[in-house]
Amino acid sequence: MLGMRAQDPAPATQFRSDRVCRVNGELFFSTRENTLEGPFDSHEKAERGIKAYIARMQVMDSNR
Repeated sequence: MLGMRAQDPAPATQFRSDRVCRVNGELFFSTRENTLEGPFDSHEKAERGIKAYIARMQVMDSNR
């Protein structure tokens, strides 16, 4: 994915990797802000959580 976020200091190439991981047997996803969100019961729920997180972050960015 190419692009730059408003808070990034310079344009950069971003490489997509699987954001869903297991920690102590539970599913979480990692964010660009270096947080782990979860736990989730299934990979599908984690994917929905990612979409909801992105939507929340976009709303927060648009309110700045």
